[in-house]
Amino acid sequence: MRAFSGVIATVRCFEDNVRLRECVSEPGAGRVLVVDGGGSRRVALLGDVIAGIALDSGWSGIVVNGCVRDVAALRELEIGIRALGSNPRRSGKDGGGEIGVALSFGGVTFVPGDMLHADDDGIVIVPAGPSHE
Repeated sequence: MRAFSGVIATVRCFEDNVRLRECVSEPGAGRVLVVDGGGSRRVALLGDVIAGIALDSGWSGIVVNGCVRDVAALRELEIGIRALGSNPRRSGKDGGGEIGVALSFGGVTFVPGDMLHADDDGIVIVPAGPSHE
C-alpha cells in the first residue's frame, strides 16, 4: 500500500519488538503506529507475521525508525509500511520499550493523537490541536 493515513500511536523499542507486537495486537481502528527503533539497522523490528497481525487488527500503517524484514511479503499486504531499510536478522525479545510517548527522529516529533499522512512523496504530520503550537 503506497499511501496511508491515520491517528498516530507510538512505541519506542531498541532492537526488541515485543512492545511493537503488543501494540499491533490491540485494535488499530485505522491508526498508524510510529515505531522508534533508534535508527538501528542491525536487526529488523517488523516482518510479515507482525505486519499481518497489524493488518488483521485494523491498523492503517506502520512507520519504523529502523529496519524491516520479509520485504517481498510485506509488499503484498494491504497495510502501509515505511522504514529506513531492511535486514534479515530478527530482533531481540526482552520486552523493553515504552508505549504512548512522544517520539522525535528525522527532525520530526510524533505525538500520539496527531494525524499522519504518508504517500510516495513522504510523510506529513498534522497536530491534533492548539497544544502543539
